[in-house]
Amino acid sequence: MFSEENNTSSYKDSQFYILLNGYEGPIDLLLELSRKQKVDLSEISILDLAEQYLKFIENYSTIHLEIAADYLVMAAWLTYLKSRLLLPKDETTEEYTPEELEEALRYQLQRLEAMQKISKKLYSKPLIGRDVFYGGSTEGINIKYNITYTSSMYDLLNSYSLILKKNEQINHLTINPSELYSVDQAIQRLKGIFGSITEWTNFMNLIPKFGQNQIINKSSITSNFVASLELAKNGFIDVKQNETFGNIFLKSRKQ
Repeated sequence: MFSEENNTSSYKDSQFYILLNGYEGPIDLLLELSRKQKVDLSEISILDLAEQYLKFIENYSTIHLEIAADYLVMAAWLTYLKSRLLLPKDETTEEYTPEELEEALRYQLQRLEAMQKISKKLYSKPLIGRDVFYGGSTEGINIKYNITYTSSMYDLLNSYSLILKKNEQINHLTINPSELYSVDQAIQRLKGIFGSITEWTNFMNLIPKFGQNQIINKSSITSNFVASLELAKNGFIDVKQNETFGNIFLKSRKQ
């Protein structure tokens, strides 16, 4: 049906070869042929379109097979579809009916047409560097500024003196001493009073009171309790508790 010539010049001058470079594939060629009918793709006759495609292919005797392979496959498929559409309907069940194949091809054409319309809209948008340009100079143009001073010598000296006065002001940070009762203070206090305490004494009776300040009072209890444990550990006092969560009693250990 087709022949491939060895003549390089005739191959390069082949109109079909030029057309192949103009289309992105056989579907693109079918879409172009359908547009020439000037009807909607949903109403186009696939049978007439197949006839036009086959005639288009038959008009060229010189075809480079490697380039035209997809076009020849489409031609063979359209020939098969054309025969299925023309032949009487067979009652035997096949995988796809001619109408389904026709609708599938129509869908491919509609999808390609939609893609081409969208691509044209995208390419018609303004491009940066061609239609739209960023503000500012990107070519390294030197810009000279004329600086005009409005301050007098008095203004400069006055500003300088204000800076010197600001540096002379030293901010003093004053940290108020903590009123909380430390463990070291409690140890020194308990050592001072346990020399005269030889009997078991309730721990709470040894805690100093600091008025209504609950935070300081709790700090005093905690510090004295830790101090008592430290003194008992070092052998200065004895500690006992008769029951769980009961009162704690302290007394000086006999040396």
